Amino acid sequence: MTFLETERLLLAELPLKIARQRLAQQRLGTPGFLAEVLLPAGPQAVTFPAAWPGDALGFFPGLLTRAAERSGQFILIRRHDLCALGLMGDKGGPDANGDLEIGYGLNPDAWNQGYASEALRALLPHWYAQSGVSRVTAQTATSNPASARVLEKCGFVVVGESWDEEDGPLLVWATTPD
Repeated sequence: MTFLETERLLLAELPLKIARQRLAQQRLGTPGFLAEVLLPAGPQAVTFPAAWPGDALGFFPGLLTRAAERSGQFILIRRHDLCALGLMGDKGGPDANGDLEIGYGLNPDAWNQGYASEALRALLPHWYAQSGVSRVTAQTATSNPASARVLEKCGFVVVGESWDEEDGPLLVWATTPD
């Protein structure tokens, strides 16, 4: 298991497929729940509010179909109260060009407090340490300037445009290691 720590956050790798399924079933079946998460100090009860993991809830179907031994998703846990604020991770391994696409979602009550930028800054070196990753990419809806600000603060630049049936026009962002 990989753990990363920032000033305000614990970033705990989402457990493997079986644990993902359990967590997803709890999230989809219960409006808010407590779950034991293995943290650096050992297993601890983490509160998962009903809003968790924000917009990232749409990632769960894809997460559950990935290979059982591959992880890449991190639960953003606020240190002072062990509350899960969101989910951030890659959308699969790097492609043939070395691009690793990431995504994230936070609970609405955690928006505009710098948590996404803090987590992203901590995770970028982790992703670049993976074999075959030469660039990290992300997509944001043009209607979501807050998500664009997160990427800008972390050194991403717009490299193209795309379209999504659900979100409409998207900006494609990328960054390379410093």
